[in-house]
Amino acid sequence: MMAGLLVAQYAEQLRMEQRHLQMADVDIEEGWQRIRKEENRVLDLQARGYDSRQAERLVEVLKHTLVEWERHRTLIIQRVSYLQTEVDQAPSAAH
Repeated sequence: MMAGLLVAQYAEQLRMEQRHLQMADVDIEEGWQRIRKEENRVLDLQARGYDSRQAERLVEVLKHTLVEWERHRTLIIQRVSYLQTEVDQAPSAAH
């Protein structure tokens, strides 16, 4: 009985982490889109002869943030993998 409860908890955690992974994927894609927009703004500022240093710094901050989001996504994938293994290895009677 206790094993069945544990498997159910793992299964619920797995569903939650899979949702987190989907949200991370969306956030990362939107982050890349934002970076591309800001890079285009930098180019536009430069082409028009304006100082683009602030905009360039923003692009670097966005890129750093995106690296951290991708690291977090990797941790989510590792957690999903662990939970999936735990659920898959449970005796079928516990499912």
